[in-house]
Amino acid sequence: MDVRPISGASAGIRGRGGRRLSALAAGALLLAVTACGGEARARGGRRQGQGADSTAAQSRQSEAVVSIAPKDGAESVDTSGALKVSAAKGRLTEVVVKDGDGERIEGKISGDGATWTPSTHLAASTTYTVHAVAKDSAGRTAAEDSRFTTLTPKNTFIGTFTPEDGSKVGVGMPFSIRFSRGITHPEDVEKAIRIRTEPAVEVEGHWFGNDRLDFRPEKYWKPGTKVTVDLGLDGVEGRDGVYGEQDKTVSFTIGRSQISVVDAKKLTMEVKRDGKVIRTIPVTTGKAGMETWNGQMVISERLEVTRMNGETVGYGGEYDIKDVPHAMRLTTSGTFLHGNYWGGDAFGNYNASHGCIGLRDVRGGWDEKAPGAWFFDNSMIGDVVVVKNSDDATVAPDNGLNGWNMPWEKWKA
Repeated sequence: MDVRPISGASAGIRGRGGRRLSALAAGALLLAVTACGGEARARGGRRQGQGADSTAAQSRQSEAVVSIAPKDGAESVDTSGALKVSAAKGRLTEVVVKDGDGERIEGKISGDGATWTPSTHLAASTTYTVHAVAKDSAGRTAAEDSRFTTLTPKNTFIGTFTPEDGSKVGVGMPFSIRFSRGITHPEDVEKAIRIRTEPAVEVEGHWFGNDRLDFRPEKYWKPGTKVTVDLGLDGVEGRDGVYGEQDKTVSFTIGRSQISVVDAKKLTMEVKRDGKVIRTIPVTTGKAGMETWNGQMVISERLEVTRMNGETVGYGGEYDIKDVPHAMRLTTSGTFLHGNYWGGDAFGNYNASHGCIGLRDVRGGWDEKAPGAWFFDNSMIGDVVVVKNSDDATVAPDNGLNGWNMPWEKWKA
């Protein structure tokens, strides 16, 4: 600042006033100098303070490093094995994976906190978001987010199942699913099918070939059991390049217990309801050379009337009956328990069938009191029919829904 002597009339002022004016001028000069210097120091102080804050913030940053695969924005991601979350220089504390509907994908953080693994496969053609958090040894957190989309398969498979959703079935009914393509990754497919029961009971699956999977408990279901099956097959690679497309829940209920025992020698069928015999019915079974299978068989189909042609089961033109009443299927190979209006006096007296179990009935099935009609009206899908004392072998477990003929340990293996 340039300071000049005061001139003119003002310069002639003497005494205290003049001194006071001179003092004010000097004070203004000092204030100006002090203000400039102080402002500069204040700015310098703030710059120094900002540098210190930045250093402190850097020292507080977590050392943990979170990694997510696949990378953010990835497309056509495989539904199994591609999703991985890990932490270095720290431990994972939270991993949240959600699909486009906001449903969480369950998973587990390893004991050392280094990795997180999903508990199941991912669905196909689905966008997922991942949020992961880790802490370092000082408790400081680091987070990472990712978003990716899974592949759209060119080849798919589905499963056709029984019993139907919402049905009530007998105590012998397994949950059976047959796949449209042969499965070469059975463990992955079986893992994707979850069965819950109320009351709880152990249920195990067994593969018949590469396209059929049945589930059952060790013994017949307890009446009243509620069974829920979650088919989480969407995105499961059942065979190389072939993926499941079903995401469905199926529920069914077990009704009363009905187990009917056919004695091929006595030619009788004893019908037990909840452990008590409610009726004994005369029957006819397979004649010599065409004996009925032994073993435990489950009613898998009920038809008020059907056509039975010997040509369909390898018996040529021996018979072709277009209106067989009250037919209930016991095996895939063609064994039925059915009403019979042409058998004469065979019932309870001799075996005359081609392997089926015949009950006296009338043509057209109109007589509700006839044994064939009565049994049909008092039966349901899943009821058990046991044949004993026949001269034939035991029915194969996969010939119908007849896995009960396989020992439990072998079933689980």
